[in-house]
Amino acid sequence: MSKALVRTDIAEMDAYTPIVPFEVLSKQLGRAPEQITKLDANENPYGPSPKALAALKSGSYFHIYPDPESGILRDALSAYTGVPREYLLAGMGADELIDLVLRVLIAPGDGVIDCPPSFGMYPFSTAVNGGSYIKVPRRADFSLDLDGIEAAAAANPNAKLLFICSPNNPDGSVISDSDLRRLLQLPLLLLLDEAYVDFAEAGGHAGHLSWVQDYPNLAVLRTFSKLAGLAGLRVGYGAFPDWLIAHMWKIKQPYNINVAASLAATAALDDREWLAQKITAIVAERQRMVSLLSEFPFLTPFPSLSNFVLFQVNGRSAGALKEDLAREGVLVRYFNKPGVDNCIRITAGRPQDTDAVIAALRKITASP
Repeated sequence: MSKALVRTDIAEMDAYTPIVPFEVLSKQLGRAPEQITKLDANENPYGPSPKALAALKSGSYFHIYPDPESGILRDALSAYTGVPREYLLAGMGADELIDLVLRVLIAPGDGVIDCPPSFGMYPFSTAVNGGSYIKVPRRADFSLDLDGIEAAAAANPNAKLLFICSPNNPDGSVISDSDLRRLLQLPLLLLLDEAYVDFAEAGGHAGHLSWVQDYPNLAVLRTFSKLAGLAGLRVGYGAFPDWLIAHMWKIKQPYNINVAASLAATAALDDREWLAQKITAIVAERQRMVSLLSEFPFLTPFPSLSNFVLFQVNGRSAGALKEDLAREGVLVRYFNKPGVDNCIRITAGRPQDTDAVIAALRKITASP
């Protein structure tokens, strides 16, 4: 019966592989959570801001369904970003917004262009929505192959959507304004994922939320997971052109932003100085981490404007290195696929987190 009932494409697709939960890792490693340095998922190590925590503690309406329009949060987002409220939609993480856009646009067989290596949710969500996944790989330095993207759009008249992640995950590179303008000339919706843009803005690279008001084929995603340390509450947002957002409102789950997430996210936006301080601290620690890891000649960092650094591992197995670090209580992400062969990605954490990485690497390399 299962073969007869399940969609053929769903039966054949691969499942998304998420990061293992912290409590599971704690049991697997035989270490208490406070003995683990978790640098494998690009989470903000400082957690929620004081105002966000206070809002959660004082919340009174957890027994009442939330506002289906997230009005208070969207007002706060408009004040924070300068983008009018009517362009803004909140989601249960940026992942939900990716899925909503695809559900609005993609009929079975419609094309979605992606530029891997990049965020794994793009091919996953494309497959879930029955889209045709079109790859235009990035160059060896992770820059975009603009000619290749244009050629793919021309060769696939059924293509409707182009994913661009900037800063890109897993390497941290950013798209230039000129390249973005060039790609916006294509007859596609360009979905620009700026989940990590706060760290790039700290380095002088501006984000593009406001561009949505000028480009009807641009949508921009953001998240509270990285900026505000709210990954566990699952809340993101985006700016979308009016023709698209009207349909997204129609098909989204009515109560997609829970009361706790809305309270914490709204309060976090009112804690701007705290957020800015933590972004500055993370960027500084990213730079410190790269400097200190130059001690290990088998690690070659790629330039990053995000809260993580991708390292090419030379002369040894990156997979074995990941496992060795895990045994020392340090968790990093391992990559071994086209474009990121034999690499590890390390989240920029607090000074003590970097120190733990250095100590673990010294112990590993000192072993016979």
